[in-house]
Amino acid sequence: MPHVDDPRVLVDAVTRDDAAVFKLSDEKAIVVSVDFFAPIVDDPYAFGRIAGANAFSDLYAMGATPLLALNLVAWPRDPSMLELLGSALEGGLDAAREAGAFVLGGHSIDDKEPKYGMVTVGEIHPDRVISNAGAMPGDLLILTKPLGTGILSTALKRDLLIESDIRYAIEVMSELNAGAAKAMLELGNAVHAATDVTGFGLLGHLRSMMEASGKSARVSAGDVPIIEGVSDLIERDSVPGGTKSNLAHVNEVTAWSDSVSDVGRLALSDAQTSGGLLIAVEPSKASDLIKLLQQQETPVAAQIGEVVEKGKAVIEVID
Repeated sequence: MPHVDDPRVLVDAVTRDDAAVFKLSDEKAIVVSVDFFAPIVDDPYAFGRIAGANAFSDLYAMGATPLLALNLVAWPRDPSMLELLGSALEGGLDAAREAGAFVLGGHSIDDKEPKYGMVTVGEIHPDRVISNAGAMPGDLLILTKPLGTGILSTALKRDLLIESDIRYAIEVMSELNAGAAKAMLELGNAVHAATDVTGFGLLGHLRSMMEASGKSARVSAGDVPIIEGVSDLIERDSVPGGTKSNLAHVNEVTAWSDSVSDVGRLALSDAQTSGGLLIAVEPSKASDLIKLLQQQETPVAAQIGEVVEKGKAVIEVID
């Protein structure tokens, strides 16, 4: 996408940020994002709830307050499917209500494969936008949800698990990143960059943050929280194609410690749905951020690495 040369455009696609930011006045800017996908769980309400939480996550990563959403629906016109659509829309509506936002309409098309998501709109002060392009050497990297939802949802689709086996993962995906956003906003300028971890996986989104910031990162694989059972599923090749593509993509710019196994490399590259926030915070405030995240009861509050000066590798992964 080309860069838009207009002073009102504060964030566009060039930095691969989570959302676009458009300045309305000296006191207010709007933050806009969009996301939708096919079902990753069998329960339509849970699918809708996850899709809604995922869509609002982009706003939270920028530090914005959600205002409204529009539904995006691609669904079979088969009458037997309409009740399932109603449940999915209810799940998305509940996510919006929890975010304090209104669902004001949307658009639907006939599609053989169901898909659902939202356009989300929020607001922020123009001087308080948190981009993924501001990471600084010495910053510590904090993650707020564990990894592995792509592996688990693939196992569900392949009948290696039943939905009750991934109940915790569904809870994690359904949780808004509102608490994580509130925690990082309390630290003000001590938070230099943030992004949410979704389809490109932890390392893919970290790559975007480092390239936008002109820095490199060092990640400790052993400190990254992984949902229980994920490693065993990787060994059984329950790995989505997106995760394998993510790993191939980050391999181009990553220096791996020999002690990091192939299983570990795939876990760090797993394509997430409604993942947590990845936050770059100045080191003197990292413990404060972790305490605030714990107070907000985020799924995890894990220090997983640090930002360093730009080197030959964009990312270094140690054991």
